[in-house]
Amino acid sequence: MISSTSFFTGLLLASSASAHLAKRGTGVIKCPVVLSGFVPADITPTDFDSSATSPFNPDYVRGTEKFSEILQFPVVEASRFDNASTRAVEVTINDNSIFQKQNGFRRAGLQIQGDTNEGSPGTQGVKTIHFSVKQDAERTLNLTHEYLNVWHERADFSANQFNFQTGTLIGKSDVDKNNFKILDRQNTEVWSTPIDPIAWQNFAVTLDFVSNTLQVYYSKDDEPLQAVTEVLQNDNSGEGQYQIGILKKPTGTSDVVNSGFQETGINEGQIYGGIFIEDSADGCISL
Repeated sequence: MISSTSFFTGLLLASSASAHLAKRGTGVIKCPVVLSGFVPADITPTDFDSSATSPFNPDYVRGTEKFSEILQFPVVEASRFDNASTRAVEVTINDNSIFQKQNGFRRAGLQIQGDTNEGSPGTQGVKTIHFSVKQDAERTLNLTHEYLNVWHERADFSANQFNFQTGTLIGKSDVDKNNFKILDRQNTEVWSTPIDPIAWQNFAVTLDFVSNTLQVYYSKDDEPLQAVTEVLQNDNSGEGQYQIGILKKPTGTSDVVNSGFQETGINEGQIYGGIFIEDSADGCISL
């Protein structure tokens, strides 16, 4: 649990952030938003603990700590699709970040309100998930581990339609551990890019749930997104939910959910901005 000093420091940062955020994103959303993970600029830490005030499910995904103890308000410039009424949020993990009985993982994550496991508007037709990430120099990831940061998980929890990952993927070489990687339903890497320690990195993944395809878009800071893959065949069946945050896998085990090595003193974070899912019917996508 965070100390009262840390909590009130977070509140002070939150209240002073507007004075530091002179630059706002210029990205224009041109397609209907079906699920919004935008974080209101005036939100307070405790707002994340109630379904009445949080843009995310207040109960998932976390351990015993409330989201008011997990999430931070970093003082950073806005991501591409954030505006004067929204802000960045940082998901953090520590030694206590154990979800349910998944003792091998250190995990905390965001599920957008309204993104149900079955019948979600995010799994109908053609949808594009947008998210921007930025690194916290004070809470760096330990890239000798494998991380899932954004993914879409089937309703039966048997597989993911896509994964946005970083670090050393289990069973793979560590040569690209400093890269963000997009993997398809078969866990085949379809695209990667180095982690930028300073810039906002903007991603979008279009999932066609009718034709079973995916396509990846990318840019930095306030540059327009560009397609970085072709339209690729992908098994998007199984419905499910979008997961956004940090899932840190252990090392030294084949049973990554339940056991393995996690160092002590974990203090890691990933900053997110501009989280939303739009309807990309007829090829619509916000760039």
